[in-house]
This record gives sequence, C-alpha cells and structure tokens, in this order.
Amino acid sequence: MSDTTPTSPEFPGQADEQAKSAPEDRAIAGPLDENEANPVRPYVDLGGVKILPREGLHLRLEVEEGSQRVVAVGLDYAGSTLQVQPFAAPRSSGLWHEIREQITDQIAKQGGTTKLSVGPFGPELLAEIPATAPGEAGSTRLARFVGVDGPRWFLRGVIAGDGAVNAEAAAKIEDLFRSVVVVRGTTPMPPRDLIPLHMPKTASTDETTID
Repeated sequence: MSDTTPTSPEFPGQADEQAKSAPEDRAIAGPLDENEANPVRPYVDLGGVKILPREGLHLRLEVEEGSQRVVAVGLDYAGSTLQVQPFAAPRSSGLWHEIREQITDQIAKQGGTTKLSVGPFGPELLAEIPATAPGEAGSTRLARFVGVDGPRWFLRGVIAGDGAVNAEAAAKIEDLFRSVVVVRGTTPMPPRDLIPLHMPKTASTDETTID
C-alpha cells in the first residue's frame, strides 16, 4: 500500500482518518525505514532512530525524570531545533490524522492556538504556544508539528526557532528531518507506543555534537 496522503478538493493534503500521511518520495528521500537506508553511511545509532552527522549539528537526548527513559531526541541545527519521536504504528493505516487532533486539543488547553496547513511532509500544524519560562509572561513561541507515517512506524517532529518562521531556515531543518532513519525492529508493539531510544554507545553524556 502506498504511504502517500490522498488529497481532497476541500483541503489539499487532507487525509482520510485511516490513511498513511507521507511525502510521495518518502522511501527515497526520507524519512527512511532502516531497510531503505544506505547501510554504509555513518549514522549515530540511538535505538529507534539513526541520525546522520553533519557539520554544526548538536544532539540532545530528552530523558524522563522519574524513569530515566529516553523519550525524545533533540537536534539543534542552523538556528532551529528539531525534536523527533518514533512510534510503533499499524502496517496498513496511519496515525498522523488522529495525533494532529490530539496536539490541537492539548495546545488549546494550554491557551495556545494551532493552524492546519500543508508543508513538504503533508499536513502540519503551526502552533502558537504560551511561553512558560520565568520572565516571559504574556509571550508566545511558534512551533511546527510535522508527522510522517512509514512502514509500521510513525515519526513526529517539532520544529522551533528559525525553522518555524523563515523559509531558508525551514528548508535546512526539513532536510535534517528527511535524513532521519527509523528503526522499528521486529518486537511486537501496540500502535502509538514509543519505539525505545537509547544513548549512543560511544557517548558518556546526554549531549553530544555530531559533526
């Protein structure tokens, strides 16, 4: 089954609730499945995802305080930040439509707003979120929520910084998202479960520059 989002006259890129949402060239241009990636490229292995090093790329692992489980990969690059999370998904249906609705609801509860648009990966959300840092009362921050349904996985990305407001910066961070490889593995997992992430085997801290 193709993992291309069907379009509708009402909203280009709008998917049926069960359809997969992904760029037409995903299997070639990414984000890639492990079976589609070049095995000789020098990826940084983080478990559920592999990251291709490039000059100026800084990697952060986001760790859940109580369980000490790695729950997301943060990438700082070219004035932007990209957070990625890989999830297990059904083989023949997608998760992005449902997850977009949940993100919209969560941001609304925080007092923020979202706007649905179509980007290079298909439907995406541009969110304006109230800032929570001390001294930032009344201010907001912009973030783009993007998602791609792959074979038995779903990859979510959150873009902030220059990549949320500037077209040139957006192209750079979108290329970084395209370069991510998802490693689903063969272990049975319920849909929507986070595919396990771990620190690079060569790293001794939760932050490393990979350039």
